Amino acid sequence: MNRIVSVAILFVGVALIVIGVNAMNSFGSDVSRFFTGAPTDRAVWMLLGGIAAVIIGGLPLLRGTRP
Repeated sequence: MNRIVSVAILFVGVALIVIGVNAMNSFGSDVSRFFTGAPTDRAVWMLLGGIAAVIIGGLPLLRGTRP
Protein backbone atom coordinates (compact mmCIF):
# COMPACT_ATOMS: atom_id res chain seq x y z
CA MET A 1 0.00 0.00 0.00
CA ASN A 2 2.83 2.41 0.80
CA ARG A 3 4.39 1.78 -2.60
CA ILE A 4 1.13 2.72 -4.35
CA VAL A 5 0.92 5.97 -2.39
CA SER A 6 4.57 6.76 -3.18
CA VAL A 7 4.03 6.17 -6.90
CA ALA A 8 0.89 8.34 -6.86
CA ILE A 9 2.75 11.19 -5.12
CA LEU A 10 5.60 10.80 -7.62
CA PHE A 11 3.20 11.08 -10.59
CA VAL A 12 1.50 14.12 -9.06
CA GLY A 13 4.92 15.72 -8.61
CA VAL A 14 5.87 15.11 -12.24
CA ALA A 15 2.52 16.55 -13.36
CA LEU A 16 3.06 19.66 -11.23
CA ILE A 17 6.52 20.15 -12.70
CA VAL A 18 5.15 19.89 -16.24
CA ILE A 19 2.34 22.34 -15.45
CA GLY A 20 4.82 24.69 -13.75
CA VAL A 21 7.16 24.68 -16.75
CA ASN A 22 4.22 25.39 -19.07
CA ALA A 23 3.06 28.21 -16.78
CA MET A 24 6.57 29.64 -16.71
CA ASN A 25 6.59 29.80 -20.52
CA SER A 26 3.14 31.41 -20.74
CA PHE A 27 2.38 34.92 -21.94
CA GLY A 28 1.34 36.06 -18.44
CA SER A 29 4.64 34.91 -17.03
CA ASP A 30 6.49 36.70 -19.83
CA VAL A 31 4.68 39.94 -18.98
CA SER A 32 5.45 39.49 -15.28
CA ARG A 33 9.09 38.73 -16.07
CA PHE A 34 9.29 41.87 -18.24
CA PHE A 35 8.08 44.17 -15.45
CA THR A 36 9.42 42.47 -12.32
CA GLY A 37 12.27 40.33 -13.61
CA ALA A 38 10.68 37.20 -12.13
CA PRO A 39 8.08 34.69 -13.37
CA THR A 40 4.63 34.55 -11.80
CA ASP A 41 4.25 33.21 -8.28
CA ARG A 42 1.92 30.48 -9.53
CA ALA A 43 4.59 29.05 -11.84
CA VAL A 44 7.21 29.10 -9.11
CA TRP A 45 4.93 27.42 -6.55
CA MET A 46 3.95 24.73 -9.06
CA LEU A 47 7.61 23.96 -9.71
CA LEU A 48 8.53 23.93 -6.03
CA GLY A 49 5.54 21.78 -5.12
CA GLY A 50 6.35 19.37 -7.93
CA ILE A 51 9.97 19.05 -6.87
CA ALA A 52 8.93 18.44 -3.27
CA ALA A 53 6.36 15.82 -4.31
CA VAL A 54 8.90 14.02 -6.50
CA ILE A 55 11.35 13.89 -3.60
CA ILE A 56 8.70 12.76 -1.10
CA GLY A 57 7.31 10.15 -3.49
CA GLY A 58 10.65 8.99 -4.81
CA LEU A 59 12.61 8.47 -1.60
CA PRO A 60 10.58 5.47 -0.34
CA LEU A 61 10.85 3.88 -3.78
CA LEU A 62 14.61 4.40 -3.90
CA ARG A 63 15.07 3.14 -0.34
CA GLY A 64 13.66 -0.20 -1.40
CA THR A 65 11.27 -0.74 1.49
CA ARG A 66 9.49 -4.05 1.32
CA PRO A 67 5.72 -4.25 1.68
